[in-house]
Amino acid sequence: MRTLSDIAEEYEFLEGDERYRLLIELGRELEAMPDALKTDATLVRGCSAQVWVYPTGEADTLHFLADSNAAITKGIVALVIAAVQDRPAHEVAAMDVAGALEPFDLKNQLSSNRTQGVPNMIALVREHAARIAAG
Repeated sequence: MRTLSDIAEEYEFLEGDERYRLLIELGRELEAMPDALKTDATLVRGCSAQVWVYPTGEADTLHFLADSNAAITKGIVALVIAAVQDRPAHEVAAMDVAGALEPFDLKNQLSSNRTQGVPNMIALVREHAARIAAG
């Protein structure tokens, strides 16, 4: 998976539809999430599309599997995951993920329907991390 800074650098030089294409491409690059993990327990509430996030790994290297049934939303999920992937759980729990995503200006780039679930995705990722960090 690409780093968030690499993605931001590429995103900065793109406009309009090219940015949508990049988000779709990022979604396609997400590590496959087995259908068995796409349950009510891993479903992110408040998203216009279905989004699932599942934490794996240990407290020192937290890893997430994620998926969505909508291409652009899946790309947004990929951005959130890129911000936190393979970091220590305590770091993710304390991280300003929304701040890390600011260079993408998602609120102005995408419709409110597409971005309404982003705070819920971030909250779920941070809650998982805090739970795992606490042991």
